[in-house]
Amino acid sequence: MNDKSYRQEKRMFRCFFPDEYLDSAYEIDYERLYEEGYRGLIYDIDNTLVPHGAPADERAIALFERLRRIGFGYCLLSNNQIDRVAPFADEIQAGYIENAHKPSVKNYRKAMELLGTDTGNTIFIGDQLFTDVYGAKRTGIRNILVKPIHPKEEIQIVLKRYLEKIVLHFYKKEEGIS
Repeated sequence: MNDKSYRQEKRMFRCFFPDEYLDSAYEIDYERLYEEGYRGLIYDIDNTLVPHGAPADERAIALFERLRRIGFGYCLLSNNQIDRVAPFADEIQAGYIENAHKPSVKNYRKAMELLGTDTGNTIFIGDQLFTDVYGAKRTGIRNILVKPIHPKEEIQIVLKRYLEKIVLHFYKKEEGIS
């Protein structure tokens, strides 16, 4: 690939580049984010907080207890249906929006309304580029991409992961990540 085509591809993929890329939602320095003025956190569930389809576990429950102590508001934003999202949200005492149609911006905005936050003090945390990150970027929200917790996923997500690898290649190259 010549230099010109590389630059064109990089520009094409930039709308999918995360603001930050970490191993896990559990390693984020939430205290620092709060000090920086962030007050609202919006989360995807599956493969961001727990393996796909799993209930809230001790680690997830402890994280949200910690976030409450820090002073954060938080909301779950999921493309899953209510029978998946509501029990999880109840377990961690979170507001939620199910069947969110990510990457549509409508429900990212609705989540901020529920939290009483705006694009300047809200962060989205999720594991998928083409739904989670892209939707947050379209909404103007800072976003953190985390690595999927578990390899078991629905087939449509498995197929998207192949395309994500291409985008992440360009992102990592630009960021100097190996």
